[in-house]
Amino acid sequence: MSTKINYLNSNKNKSLSSNIVLFSKEKFKINNLKKYLSKSEFIYIEDLLKSFDIKKNIFVFESSSKRKIILISLKDNMKTYEVENVGAEFYGHVNQGKNNEYFLISDSLDDKQNNFLGHFLHGLKLKSYEFKKYKTKNDSKNILINIVGNKNKPSIQNQLKFKSLEQGTFYARDLVSEPGNVLHPDEYAKRISSLKKEGLRINIYDEKKLKKLGMYALLGVGQGSTKGSYLITMEWNGAKNNSKPLAFVGKGVCFDTGGYSLKPARFMEDMTYDMAGSATVVGLMKNLALRKAKINAVGVVGLVENMVSGNAQRPGDIVKSYSGKTIEILNTDAEGRLVLADALTFTEKKFKPKLIVDLATLTGAIIVCLGSEYAGLFSNDNKLSKQLFEAGEKVNEKVWRMPLHKNYDKLMDSKNADVQNINYIGGAGSTTAAQFLQRFILKNTPWAHLDIAGMAFSKYGGALNSGGATGFGVRLLNQFVEDNYE
Repeated sequence: MSTKINYLNSNKNKSLSSNIVLFSKEKFKINNLKKYLSKSEFIYIEDLLKSFDIKKNIFVFESSSKRKIILISLKDNMKTYEVENVGAEFYGHVNQGKNNEYFLISDSLDDKQNNFLGHFLHGLKLKSYEFKKYKTKNDSKNILINIVGNKNKPSIQNQLKFKSLEQGTFYARDLVSEPGNVLHPDEYAKRISSLKKEGLRINIYDEKKLKKLGMYALLGVGQGSTKGSYLITMEWNGAKNNSKPLAFVGKGVCFDTGGYSLKPARFMEDMTYDMAGSATVVGLMKNLALRKAKINAVGVVGLVENMVSGNAQRPGDIVKSYSGKTIEILNTDAEGRLVLADALTFTEKKFKPKLIVDLATLTGAIIVCLGSEYAGLFSNDNKLSKQLFEAGEKVNEKVWRMPLHKNYDKLMDSKNADVQNINYIGGAGSTTAAQFLQRFILKNTPWAHLDIAGMAFSKYGGALNSGGATGFGVRLLNQFVEDNYE
């Protein structure tokens, strides 16, 4: 499937004989659209609208067997994400029939807010994503949207920004959508390495290097697999000075059986998306490089496969983390926090970042708490929390702050080691997981943990995706960077 946006000069306007798209004022007030329609079409549409219960945003009129007129009603003072949602809704109307070429008349927009059309088309593109790589019969359609007019077109710079963000989001979705037999840690490391061509500096730490560094929390998770375990760093230096980087850390468990604390067979196939946090980080870094972001940033991902074998980690094992702290493994299915523990300490020590944001499909408990509407936000810094919350509201990738408190620490204290990896007393599953991670931030660096277990994958689809991998977090963190650090 291909959805192509083509910007035309006004003298190439075929709108009077082709499918066209027009924007009207709120409640389908169409007086300003007369010049784009024939007299008979205008009267026909005006009469039909009088008989409709107008609660929709979009109506499709067929003026002939070869011509559709799509009318989009726009509310006043729409939020950016609402504009993108209408663009996504519009995709549902153009992804039908045999003639999938449309002429969108940008001049029909009535002095809308800056970059209105850019956000509308961005929503359309995000909704059009499909993962059909392994389908032997491709029934997808090619859609061409020709933008005609002299007004309201996004600038070349803004077109590049939207395209970069779409490519970063789609890359994250592609990674999450791949089956576990394809995207194991070895293959994942190769794909990240290929991003050098975008200008990212990539460093790959394999098992030999990780042992030398002492990352036995991460290595313990992957030791039952025949595939390798890796920690990979991606650096983007876009600032003119040597300012401290923003750091983004992602959990990359390419497949999670639960280890010896085995998951139930039902829905285990979904555990290919247990690396979604890392995919968000990779997609974000690709986006920042493509759009030449004027910041310094580093992405760090830990890649492992949590399998069962004669060499797999056992409940009751004790490992030493990169921080020097020892961890008692009470449950091998609480593995993501072990990967992040080493990755967080390493990131803080090596890069001395301005802040750290980590993302992980960490706990089922966050889904019980927040469902699929909000990601859980845990942080040691009020300013950082506020920035992430506000960025999420703008792009409708929402986060909700959850509590951290020293009183929860006793639930993670181990009798046999410095810390245990699960709270067996019960309750506060997401908070105690975040409390565990906080112990591996050693120098009080501003830090936020996003538990995206309910947001990374959607069986039924959402406003800007049609089901499957969502790429949640790429747009949120891009907005966070744009608003606060560029």
